[in-house]
Amino acid sequence: MTRALEADDTSSAVAGRPAFRLGPLSTVRRPARVIVAIALAAALFLVFCLNVGRGDYPLSIPDVVQVLLGGGSRIERFVVMDLRLPRALTGVLVGAALAVSGALMQSITRNVLASPDILGITSGASVAAISLIVLSGTSTAVGVFATLGLTIAALVGGLLTAAAVYLLSWRGGVQGMRLVLVGIAVNAMMVALIGWMLVNADITDVTRAQLWLTGTLSGATWSQVWPVTAAVVVLGAASVGMSFRLTAMRLGPDTARSLGVNVQKSQAVLLVISVALAAIATSVAGPIGFVALAAPQIAVRLTRSAEPPLIASALTGALVVVGADLVARTVLPVELPVGIVTSVMGGPFLLYLLVRVNRKATI
Repeated sequence: MTRALEADDTSSAVAGRPAFRLGPLSTVRRPARVIVAIALAAALFLVFCLNVGRGDYPLSIPDVVQVLLGGGSRIERFVVMDLRLPRALTGVLVGAALAVSGALMQSITRNVLASPDILGITSGASVAAISLIVLSGTSTAVGVFATLGLTIAALVGGLLTAAAVYLLSWRGGVQGMRLVLVGIAVNAMMVALIGWMLVNADITDVTRAQLWLTGTLSGATWSQVWPVTAAVVVLGAASVGMSFRLTAMRLGPDTARSLGVNVQKSQAVLLVISVALAAIATSVAGPIGFVALAAPQIAVRLTRSAEPPLIASALTGALVVVGADLVARTVLPVELPVGIVTSVMGGPFLLYLLVRVNRKATI
């Protein structure tokens, strides 16, 4: 009997994943995720340096690294630190914020089609930002709204849109497909509202708004880097801190409750984090499409995990945005906004996800 129990203990230890403990904290070792994360970080660094180095004053990757480490000539430091680094860093941070936002939303709803741009969150943030651009000063209310700044305006717009989608989807709980359908309807209304504002706006404001709506990193400055940096650090750390609740919720509401997780409260907090990340990223660079949808699913396939991993998703999103910006600036005959490139890449990926979801539904 004792030998049988020892055999059972041994087999269970072999079958389970090895644990990693550091004081009161413990997690499961996942070597594949660590290897993929390191590979993504290395690829991101190379593409980042290549993006910083390309331009009218070309620099090699070693030259860029030397400047980043404090060396290089005066002109090289000016080109890298003042002209190109803010744009590249903004791309990294915006891509990471959008990807984590999409990963959280897809995990909460357990639906691969759930992302801020599909659910209308990005469009809601865009409505507030466009209001700030084209209507500022036309009334007292809008004038006060304008003083809050583009970041806060987009955050408020995204949160209000998310609340509307959440409440319209509520029927004793939030079901993934219902949330997606309501989000698509709300997104259509937000897009129509943006079109109405542009039709009635001054032509100069329309030009500014149209450039912003395509999603662009051009003209990024250090003042734009800090808000999204704070968002990624604070909200990203908060989402990692809630990873146990997120993992439990991925198993279903009943299992999560049996593990002591307050499902509705956790859903609300994680949705607020997701919306805040998407709204702040949108306020900085405009609505860059399909990154929040595609990056988490690419990370799932790279790590071979069941649900989007947060760190790998963030690195994938950053790599996609920086790579798309590099293509938009250097490969194409005319420089295009980065949002156009990501939309061209993301459209076919959305069709691929729709086909997969349809096949699973019919099996």
